[in-house]
Amino acid sequence: MQGHMAAVSGVMRKTHARYVILGLIFIVTTFNYVDRATLSIAAPAMRAELGFDAITMGLAFSAFGWAYTAMQIPGGWVLDRYGAPLVYGVGLLLWSVFTFLQGFVGHVTGAFVLLFALRFLMGIAESPAFPANSRLTVMWFPNHERGFATAVFQSAQYFALAAFTPLMTWTLHAFSWHVIFFWTGAAGVVLGLFWLAYVREPRQHPGVNQAELDYIQAGGGLPDMAAAREGVRWAEVRALVTHRMLIGIYIGQFCLTTITWFFLTWFPTYLMEAKGMSILKVGLVASIPAIAGFIGGMAGGTWSDWMLRRGCSLTLARKLPIITGLLFSSSIVLANYVESTVVVVLVMSIAFFAKGVGNLGWCIVGDVSPKSIMGISGGIFNLCGNLASIVTPIVIGIIVKEMGSFDLALGYVGALALVGALSYLVVVGPLHRLELGEKAA
Repeated sequence: MQGHMAAVSGVMRKTHARYVILGLIFIVTTFNYVDRATLSIAAPAMRAELGFDAITMGLAFSAFGWAYTAMQIPGGWVLDRYGAPLVYGVGLLLWSVFTFLQGFVGHVTGAFVLLFALRFLMGIAESPAFPANSRLTVMWFPNHERGFATAVFQSAQYFALAAFTPLMTWTLHAFSWHVIFFWTGAAGVVLGLFWLAYVREPRQHPGVNQAELDYIQAGGGLPDMAAAREGVRWAEVRALVTHRMLIGIYIGQFCLTTITWFFLTWFPTYLMEAKGMSILKVGLVASIPAIAGFIGGMAGGTWSDWMLRRGCSLTLARKLPIITGLLFSSSIVLANYVESTVVVVLVMSIAFFAKGVGNLGWCIVGDVSPKSIMGISGGIFNLCGNLASIVTPIVIGIIVKEMGSFDLALGYVGALALVGALSYLVVVGPLHRLELGEKAA
């Protein structure tokens, strides 16, 4: 394969438009997570101002997840039908507008209803985002670069928390929680307009030449994957959700996403209420595990691609980082047994670093999904994973209210990390690309 790619690229010097596309995916995914995290930063001040208890706040956190999860299969079909550049750009514009409008919550009666509705609409608008990321990287990157590409867009979630949590907490302290929503929403609108003007699929992009297209295709990328689906074929959906390999992947992703949503929702409140930190200190401290997660994400993707280039099987190269990451993520429970702020931050950083290493689920989706229903396959995967966006904030909210502490909540997150590792070890089995009509193992 490498000899063929060398021959292809020797005809003309290939362009590197795929890296520009990857950079834009990273930026958009960063704002995707900034907009999700706005409510977690604003939550302590909102609770004080609006009188929300822990369960009410947990329900508000979960509103995004209800819509985001329910819309995964329809969102995947929309991607397969209209393509990632258009669908992603329109979604970015819409979710940014809904984020902006959350700044007005508290200025009207029925604050909880308005907040829930706007977070729900935001979830609908964001639903195609990660299936679009996966689809674009499959189209733009050969197999041996896809682990790195996936790690880049997956690491945007950690970068978002690391770079923007201090900025958002400072904004809250200097102005008000309303302003957090205003500036993040406005920035997303500007970014959405630029995305729609610039991003195209490989064959339509003016910045790519034939040598780069040939390089992508020779390495197993799918630059010609067309957007032309007429509708969802439910027999195909049934084939996906009953396949043993995919069932194991779905379980693993739910467990891994549980860790994500603890950090996206309750972590700032945990630092304030369980560890007694001020909001400004929370902004700085919460960014440290996120930086660790970013480093872990890049390390996991690089490690996986390195194993592929060294001749390891796809199964070993993808599963080993995921299993290792999930096992070490369970160390989050150790925070229950230490009092030192420094040690708590260290424990959380190790857990989030490990979660980053294991965050290769989207890479596997690109590796194993049937080519003609990549969007729907990604949507089902994201639906299963993001059931955690509903379950996690509500379960932790109930635990905190009923138990009066976060100890059991951390135990819950750590236990699910172990379940995810077990699923990849026992259920998933060898990885391979599915063909339509293949029976469940």
